[in-house]
Amino acid sequence: MQLAQRIKAIKPSPTLALNARAKALAAQGVDVAGFVAGEPDFDTPEFIKQAAIDSLKAGFTKYTPTAGIPELREAICAKLQRDNQLTYAPDQVLVSVGAKHSLYNIFQALLNEGDEVIIFTPYWVSYPDMVMLAGGKPVILQTQEENGYAPDPEALKRALTPRTRAVIINSPSNPTGAVYSRAALEGIAAAVKDHDCLIVSDDIYEKLLYQGQFLNIANVAPELFPRLVVVNGMSKAYSMTGWRLGYAAGPKPLIAGMQMIQDQSTSNPNSITQKAGVAALKGPTEFLTKMVDEFRARRELIVSGLNALDGVKCRTPEGAFYVFPDVRGLLQRQYKGAPLGTSSRISEALLDDFRVAVMPGAPFGAEGYLRLSFATSREVIQKGLSRMKDFVAALS
Repeated sequence: MQLAQRIKAIKPSPTLALNARAKALAAQGVDVAGFVAGEPDFDTPEFIKQAAIDSLKAGFTKYTPTAGIPELREAICAKLQRDNQLTYAPDQVLVSVGAKHSLYNIFQALLNEGDEVIIFTPYWVSYPDMVMLAGGKPVILQTQEENGYAPDPEALKRALTPRTRAVIINSPSNPTGAVYSRAALEGIAAAVKDHDCLIVSDDIYEKLLYQGQFLNIANVAPELFPRLVVVNGMSKAYSMTGWRLGYAAGPKPLIAGMQMIQDQSTSNPNSITQKAGVAALKGPTEFLTKMVDEFRARRELIVSGLNALDGVKCRTPEGAFYVFPDVRGLLQRQYKGAPLGTSSRISEALLDDFRVAVMPGAPFGAEGYLRLSFATSREVIQKGLSRMKDFVAALS
């Protein structure tokens, strides 16, 4: 069978593939210390689940407007005003099947063949493929760990061309956990101020912050607000990954175009999930404080453990629930008689021989690094670190 050419340009999600492999081993009774999954290991709060149960019992099981029920869109506007000081009207909001779906809709509605989107490394693995699926060209701009992964404004200026349609900001970041400072955001704003491109702000990890204050670029450069689209969702802050509920807020023409795309793909998000989303946005937040406190303790545990490994250096992330250790000091070492060479080889050896599942850095645009999620128990973290120590000891 002959498939569409667009399929040849993209790759399967390496995160989903490795997570599936680790889960398959676990299902066979293999004890795997897993650091792959990008989802909180906490249960969805009871008041959110109860809202879903109540809506189900009330028969709220029919189609809704594609863009989401009015109550949810209004709650999203209230959240953006309360938490982010961003003022949107309900018709500037589109609710989708997860924040990933929101991002996909943006590029489908925005890009023509050959249009460019600037993506900072290290990046979430799906950004480039989403751009390519819309006929666009990912323009990868390198950042440096020693600068906190903040982009160089002058390099960003040089990367802008007449074909640049968007720049993606992801802070806190997947995979690094880096959070852009006010100065970093001001630098981005200064670089793009004279270029008519969209700013896509992926704020999904906004609530998972361990120091300082979360800032959207429009908080430091209000003049960019008309060119801003904010993407967020319920997966991370409310531990609702499987519920699949995200949203985008932005300029009316873009949101209207995204809605037309969604009209012909999924139509509305799940009706019951939408009611749960209303409860999440309007409900108590004590559970979030407890979750962040626990993630902070796990962060300290995993960072100190990784830094104790010979040849490994690990920066302390300011947000999200990922660490991104530098393992370039291991690449020239021998394992089973051959140099390791790549982060993928390290990942394979850790899973095959030491039953530790970690992501290689290459799919994130950063060879020589690994990504580990600490959205798992302290017991698993300690077990995984012990096995990684054994792996390093086995190198020559």
